[in-house]
Amino acid sequence: MQETIEQKCISKGVKLTDQRKIIAKVMSESTDHPDVIELYKRVSKIESKISIATVYRTVKLFEEAGIITKHDFRGGKARYEELNESHHDHLIDIKTGEIIEFVDEEIEKLQKKVAEKYGYDLVDHKLELYGVKKKS
Repeated sequence: MQETIEQKCISKGVKLTDQRKIIAKVMSESTDHPDVIELYKRVSKIESKISIATVYRTVKLFEEAGIITKHDFRGGKARYEELNESHHDHLIDIKTGEIIEFVDEEIEKLQKKVAEKYGYDLVDHKLELYGVKKKS
């Protein structure tokens, strides 16, 4: 079973205040890639005393600790997701902002092939595809 953000904080020695626990819980339960404003809205429903500044600071702390990762998808606000072991790429709808996570073995093989062609061993990569939904 995958560790929650709260558990990752504990294992990495990040002090968890009550407010940080709420932010960690909301992020762990997110199935999308919220920006700070969206995260703040969700956190506020649980604890109205948490300020947006606290959410910003906490997100930055979690990012610096390697618990979450920041995505700067083209034309949008920074969005965040939990760092996990499973690699995936992103398809972003430029009209709605919807983000689809996917894994495609052919793309993975092709990326390694391209690196090898230029004399490199591929150690990491990030793929972001941008599109608009086809009309049926």
